[in-house]
Amino acid sequence: MPTEDDLRKLLTSAEAPGSVDANRVIARSRARRLPRQLVAGAAGALAIAGIGVLAVQVSQITLVQPTSLMSEPNADAPIASDEAGSSGVESEAIKRAPAEKINLCGGTLAEVAPSESGLQLDVVFPDQAPAGAVVEGAVRLTNLGTATVRGSTAASAAITVSQGGLVLWHSNGPMIMSAALVDLAPGASIEYPASFEPVRCEVDDDTAESFRDDLPALPPGEYELSAAIDFSPADGSSLDLVTGPLAGIALQ
Repeated sequence: MPTEDDLRKLLTSAEAPGSVDANRVIARSRARRLPRQLVAGAAGALAIAGIGVLAVQVSQITLVQPTSLMSEPNADAPIASDEAGSSGVESEAIKRAPAEKINLCGGTLAEVAPSESGLQLDVVFPDQAPAGAVVEGAVRLTNLGTATVRGSTAASAAITVSQGGLVLWHSNGPMIMSAALVDLAPGASIEYPASFEPVRCEVDDDTAESFRDDLPALPPGEYELSAAIDFSPADGSSLDLVTGPLAGIALQ
């Protein structure tokens, strides 16, 4: 494209009738070029703006998105909770042994808290009994509370023979698979038949299905008897271990 200097020289040297105004021609040429320059300038500005917008968007993606990922929790991930942990620990209640297993051969006589149901189990045996023979008696379940107690127990109670706090013998072998209904008003009681063998068992006897037949007899002397039974309340609450005071017996 010719420059302004070229146009001035061309118009000055042209042999044409009449005079030519070089300044007007140059002004018109400038006017024709101005729209094209504006269009080109606008396109360049838009291109630069587009690059700027893209840069802003890229900047937002690289800076903002990681922040949102870090701040928003994952809905599918399990949430740890101290409350859940403590509730899980509290739900693991320690299960006690059944009534017939709270006192084991050669062990120390168990100390049992009073019944939560207000029941007490007393042994009813003679004060004296011959050594070397099975001794018959009973146990009595009494409601010492102020409200009627309803539920069930096993058909018989577990008897323990001890001396000086040391377990010498306890009920063993297959249990009678039946239940006794309990419906006791305050002060009322029921009895279960009971018996014990005046012999001495050892630790190994508790690991067998039943005691040996040739356990050594207890020598004559003073011993203690106690009884225990599991009571199942009618309202479905947990088993209640019922025991009672020791009772002395003399073997002759």
